[in-house]
Amino acid sequence: MAKQEWIDQAVAMLDKAYVPYSKFPVGACLVTEDEKLYTGINIENASFGLTNCAERTAFFKAVSEGEKQFKHLVVAGNTEGPISPCGACRQVMAEFCAPDMPVTLVGKNGVTKEMTVAELLPYMFTSDEL
Repeated sequence: MAKQEWIDQAVAMLDKAYVPYSKFPVGACLVTEDEKLYTGINIENASFGLTNCAERTAFFKAVSEGEKQFKHLVVAGNTEGPISPCGACRQVMAEFCAPDMPVTLVGKNGVTKEMTVAELLPYMFTSDEL
């Protein structure tokens, strides 16, 4: 699959996001090494601490199916510029992805920025620190 297809999948998820409080939908598309796609949405809760981000939803779906080898992540939002993942999502990326894995950030009107996991979370905490 081409990267544009992954972007399209992440953008399509925006309509499925459960965001009754913030009205800030986020969609994600996580690509495994063998090109399986796992999508995710942000899912809010009235108890805000129980909210889950789109990126983590995609990772948790994939890992729960036995996947642990990833090659790309796309995160999409309705932001003016490319969306920025939260710190918790960046740490989950650090747990499951190589530091040089590309992450494509997408804002409305198709504006994109590609970064690596390491660029998103420099000095990441890993199992090496345990």
